Amino acid sequence: MRSVWSGTLAFGLVSIPVKLGSAVSSHKISFRQIHLADQGRVRYQKTCELDEEVLTSADIGRAFETPDDQLVEVTDADLQALPLPTAKTIEVSGFVEAASVDAMQLDTPYFLAPSSPTANKPYVLMREALARSGKAAVGKFAMRNSEHLALITARDDILLLQTLRWPDELNSAADAVPRGKVNISDNELQLADTLIEALGEADLSAYHDEYAAAVEALVTAKLEGAEPPAAGEEGRGGQVVDLMSALQASVDQAKDSRGGDGRHATVTELSSKGDREGTSGKRTAKKAAKKTAAKKTAARKTAAKKPAKKAASHRKAN
Repeated sequence: MRSVWSGTLAFGLVSIPVKLGSAVSSHKISFRQIHLADQGRVRYQKTCELDEEVLTSADIGRAFETPDDQLVEVTDADLQALPLPTAKTIEVSGFVEAASVDAMQLDTPYFLAPSSPTANKPYVLMREALARSGKAAVGKFAMRNSEHLALITARDDILLLQTLRWPDELNSAADAVPRGKVNISDNELQLADTLIEALGEADLSAYHDEYAAAVEALVTAKLEGAEPPAAGEEGRGGQVVDLMSALQASVDQAKDSRGGDGRHATVTELSSKGDREGTSGKRTAKKAAKKTAAKKTAARKTAAKKPAKKAASHRKAN
């Protein structure tokens, strides 16, 4: 594993010599810019805006620009001498439930490995302690001229360090919320639930970068003088006019692609169910109203008979 940072993981009074190695790799396709006339590669030159001199890397430094446009030169030695305890130490300052971390805050993952045989025992101790607790350690460290917030979790046999975005770097989601009132019917929700069930669980290990593969096939065809692969069907688009019909078509397509035999409710069945429930509710309400009216009539008749009985009893007494 190629190390991108080395230092100490401080866990209370326990110090663990560690090194960081990238946990991911990219297969992003990169292109070169060329001169179309002769296929020559396009080169960029860095020049000074004052004297237009072409500069080499040795001629270039860095500076911080102040709000009033002043430039303050900052050298590598200045940065290395910063009084930062996180320059060579990941200081664990607390713990959180691993599942409670906002996915928006997660950034780049790194493998955290022991950098010497003497680090193995405290390394394994921390790994097992985190695994047993279900928690993640939180700390800070400095790397590549920046200080990073870090989350450390136990993953199988290793410790995984994931850099986190600072809380004030997360933008508000208010602008992404749909405007106006949106009404979703029970039938639409039921059919959406059916679609989720029909599509089933996703196997993330089965996904691959089709764009990169297509570019590689294109390049191979050009090198061999062959016909480039034909384009596939155009992507689906356009406005959905009938949401229920689109949902039902999606359910049918999912069932066909997965070869499932499970029966799912159709749009007509859901609508009929709603109609039946509505009709049934109306009938129940009518029956209840009739019963209430009958009770009121019986009560009035009983009340009318009581005075007559009292008058008869009075006559007999006289």
